[in-house]
Amino acid sequence: MNDTSSPFSLAGQTILITGAAGGIGAATARLCAAQGATLILADLLEPGEIAARIGPAADGAVCHRLDISQRAAVEALAAGAGPVDALIDMAAICPFDDWMAEGWDESLERVLAVNIRGPINLTRAFLPGMAARRRGRIVLCGSVAGWMGGVASGPHYAFSKGGLHAFTRWLARRGAPDGVLVNAIAPGPVETPMTAGQGYRPGQFPLGRLAAPEEIAAAAAFLVSPGAGYVSGAVLDVNGAVHYR
Repeated sequence: MNDTSSPFSLAGQTILITGAAGGIGAATARLCAAQGATLILADLLEPGEIAARIGPAADGAVCHRLDISQRAAVEALAAGAGPVDALIDMAAICPFDDWMAEGWDESLERVLAVNIRGPINLTRAFLPGMAARRRGRIVLCGSVAGWMGGVASGPHYAFSKGGLHAFTRWLARRGAPDGVLVNAIAPGPVETPMTAGQGYRPGQFPLGRLAAPEEIAAAAAFLVSPGAGYVSGAVLDVNGAVHYR
């Protein structure tokens, strides 16, 4: 990426963050802005609501309402966004429901649409431009559930994240010859609205707590920084010793 005096500076980079209004996405937006990045923020909320969730870090950012499961909408955003140096996809859903229940197939389809089709739509839309410029970063959000089935999540979430880990490695091989580095983060349970009220107990984790969104954001910011210039195909575990592999 850009030559800087700091391996962690994001100055001069334009970074697209999806799921930007959520706990991890918002924390990532704030951190990337603090490191000097220009932000494009996308979420299911309206632009004004996204900016309000981010706070002052959204000043100067361009916000979009976007459903990443809709390929046409993703491609329209890509067509109008201009050059994007890095894509950080934090959009995901994790319904806590009964896989044996009547009607669960609808939940299954939505999880697959957002957690699998969404990253595919995004990378199909933004990888070609990065490859043409011979540089770029892509960071996807997996989960410890993709390695060991999760702590409380359902099967649809677990195998969607396992699939995302495999897709990260598949895509990394295809991006590397054109200077596009592709990685993922596999967080353990994080203290966000997604996990609130779902029975997670701090005492069940080795560190005695869930992760803070900012701790996951820091990993994402590193992976799009100059300091990660030789990292590609990695699925970075940020799980507080919940799982080893």
